[in-house]
Amino acid sequence: MLGFEVQDAVALLRLDDLYLESFQVTDVKILHGDHLSRAIGRVAGQDGKTRFAIENATRTRIVIADQRIHLLESYANLRVARNAICDLVLGGAPPGKIYNNMRSVAKRMSERF
Repeated sequence: MLGFEVQDAVALLRLDDLYLESFQVTDVKILHGDHLSRAIGRVAGQDGKTRFAIENATRTRIVIADQRIHLLESYANLRVARNAICDLVLGGAPPGKIYNNMRSVAKRMSERF
């Protein structure tokens, strides 16, 4: 389903508090050509490092499929992950700043639970 693993798709069917959000990179900012490819690359990161950092910090699942980005998790976590991805697409925040923000979010989430 939309590139998610089978276990994630089954969890979406079984659990009530899971949400799926899909948006295109061009919904955040109108980009064309190399600029669009660069924005998608910023979200993915080198060897998927940025994507994994956002996934692990916010406990979400992220699938990058061409120009579409799919997010799967609870509502509060989706909002944090979406904001981080939008900051990367807009180009205003360097990846290092996103990593620091994700570290602080992960720390707050671990304190909450």
